[in-house]
Amino acid sequence: MKSYVLALAIFAATISMTACGSSNEEAKASWGEAANKPAKPDPYAGLTAFEKEHGIGPVKEELKLEAINTTLVKKGEKAFETKCYACHRLDTKLVGPPLQDVLKIRKPEYVMNMMLNPEGMIKNHPDAKKLFAQFLIPMANQNLTMDECRAILEYLRHANENAKKPS
Repeated sequence: MKSYVLALAIFAATISMTACGSSNEEAKASWGEAANKPAKPDPYAGLTAFEKEHGIGPVKEELKLEAINTTLVKKGEKAFETKCYACHRLDTKLVGPPLQDVLKIRKPEYVMNMMLNPEGMIKNHPDAKKLFAQFLIPMANQNLTMDECRAILEYLRHANENAKKPS
């Protein structure tokens, strides 16, 4: 009987050590694999600090915005109706996103770069890529001049400030 108990104890100890050793090796392998896995690539890699926040395009420095210019607002409204209205409304989603609150989400320079360089933004800026993935239609390049773009920005600033406040 003693030999039976002794054999059983040796067998149990052997299984226990093998299992522990195996788990330990597996754990080491898992930790090693996790440590050797490459980190997720930075979606903003290759962009300058300015481009990350302000977009990619001809607007390369922060705008000095002052009080809303009503003359530019009127020009911007006309340009918006001519160039943007087919796809955008201020307060509702159409082909593209509503634009009334865009300046609460994006910097003015980003908005201008999106208008002036939609192809480059969609191709190279992670936030524009996400927007494209959401709407599935690229923003058309309307070949805006810098002056037209600035007027549309002023119109959007005016629309944002005069949006209906929740009651």
